[in-house]
Amino acid sequence: MVRIGYTMMTEQSGPRALVQDVVAAEEAGFDFSVTSDHYFPWLASQGHAPYAWSVLGAAAQATSRIPLMTYVTCPTTRYHPAVVAQKAATLQLLSEGRFRLGLGSGENLNEHVVGAGWPTSRVRLEMLEEAVEIIRALFDGGSVSHHGTHFDVENARLWDLPEQRVPIGIAVSGPKSCDLAGRLGDLVIATEPESGLLDAFDRQGGAGKPRVGQVPVCYDPDRDAAIARAHDQFRWSVGGWKVNSELPGPAGFEQATQHVRPEDIADAVPCGDDVDTFVDAVRAYSDAGFTEVALVQVGGAHQQPFIDWARSTLLPALREL
Repeated sequence: MVRIGYTMMTEQSGPRALVQDVVAAEEAGFDFSVTSDHYFPWLASQGHAPYAWSVLGAAAQATSRIPLMTYVTCPTTRYHPAVVAQKAATLQLLSEGRFRLGLGSGENLNEHVVGAGWPTSRVRLEMLEEAVEIIRALFDGGSVSHHGTHFDVENARLWDLPEQRVPIGIAVSGPKSCDLAGRLGDLVIATEPESGLLDAFDRQGGAGKPRVGQVPVCYDPDRDAAIARAHDQFRWSVGGWKVNSELPGPAGFEQATQHVRPEDIADAVPCGDDVDTFVDAVRAYSDAGFTEVALVQVGGAHQQPFIDWARSTLLPALREL
């Protein structure tokens, strides 16, 4: 049975609301949660971008059962991998073993803020691999020094290291990232229901490991209102990873999506309250081989109605998958 997760979307809610919503999601029976980690929203209409790691720390204390996970953190530019390892170990202690560290190669949207430039995709994957190796070494315990192509670490050590090692998930979008995830990851992360990505992950050592996907949805009893909200706040998602990873800010996403129509979003994002439509979107991931699927409810002010509907209607239907 596929596990169903809830997404704390930091681009569309403030920090207190995010924590309140994940508490409600735990009470509603979601199996796990994930948290985006951005410095900017994709579109100005989303309106938020609090620091994800503070939110996660608060969520770890406010909840008691639901697993937590970054979806995803870039450990190469805005954060140094040695600092990411320390943050992840601390979260694992605070959550008493409920945290998983999801990592990815990042987006210009968030990483440009430190003024280090934006590397090519090939270099970004090189940086990600080196960063994962550093993080894994620090999770092993002891002193770590590293002088590599992209990073230097001098006599680093995690003094508060959890007994339960933090699992590392790696986001994939093509053969090279699947190779990296299969070799160094404990789970794989993807935002497209493509079985080919999972096959490539398996060939490199990923067989039997969890595979986590994510589905945007927009619940509202008024389907037209749902479509309008999804178009306003989530039309960026139709651009595809190769485009979205390069754009430098919300203005770029506004321009890139100016010709996206509401009907285009209605085709891509389940909108309204037809439970079968939502189930079909999750089924695409389940049929592709994903073991976990996190749902993103579009609209920060519309989380509680969605969570209530999920408790009464959607989650029972999804349990049948």
